[in-house]
Amino acid sequence: MTVNTVLTPSMTSSNSMSSGYCSLDDESEDFTFFTAKTSFFRKPKHAAKNEAKEEEEGRTKTLSEEEVRTRIDDYNSQVSENGMKLASDGSYTGFIKVNLRLSRPVTVPATDRRGRPASEGQEGTDCGQNEKRTSFYLPCDCVKQLHISSATTAREVIQGLLKKFMVLDNPRKFALYRQTHRDGQYLFQKLPLCERPLLLRLIAGPDPEQLSFVLKENETGEVEWHAFSVPELQNFLVILGKEEAERVRTVEQRYAAYRQKLQQALRQHDP
Repeated sequence: MTVNTVLTPSMTSSNSMSSGYCSLDDESEDFTFFTAKTSFFRKPKHAAKNEAKEEEEGRTKTLSEEEVRTRIDDYNSQVSENGMKLASDGSYTGFIKVNLRLSRPVTVPATDRRGRPASEGQEGTDCGQNEKRTSFYLPCDCVKQLHISSATTAREVIQGLLKKFMVLDNPRKFALYRQTHRDGQYLFQKLPLCERPLLLRLIAGPDPEQLSFVLKENETGEVEWHAFSVPELQNFLVILGKEEAERVRTVEQRYAAYRQKLQQALRQHDP
């Protein structure tokens, strides 16, 4: 699976990640920004089995070889480039575009002054534990174009995108959604991890209004706080503290301006 960059008006550079940089103290180690909504939680075994069963039932049905051939011909007749190619074994390859709409920062390796990972060149370093990390906001509505096959699953698409951006967060913290435009509004549906995005693209056709893919945080139900480690819980407090301070500052500025207008009106009417 190859990943190509597609620039959008809101994205100024395809490989410069410094525009969205946000981190804790550079000296802190192994600190990762997580939120209650973006984290995966431990589930009972029976819940995991039920989830797998629901994913299998919700998976798009397979097309016959004749249907695939007909749909590919129809699909390629509607595009001027990046069409789908049918292989002799019945599989096919093509391109999909994924919009990245993440509201929370992701965790990436810390870099040195040369822009290389801080752990690069260091012998005897366990990258899984001792690697320094920073948090990073991905550009809003960044679009990535992926070259995948008919066998590529939504799980593999998520993993490929995270690898492209060197994101260290667990892939289960993210989900791939299908977006459709209907009756003047956009509808989102979370795709099962076993779903095949290229098959959906083939069935829907190349029109992005009919179907587009979006990577978002994996929305879950109730938060199981015991499933988080102490560093994760500490990061919750840091994020909430920053959000609270920003909200307080906004409210104070608003009422300061309101007080100033009231005092000005009183002076104008003071006999």
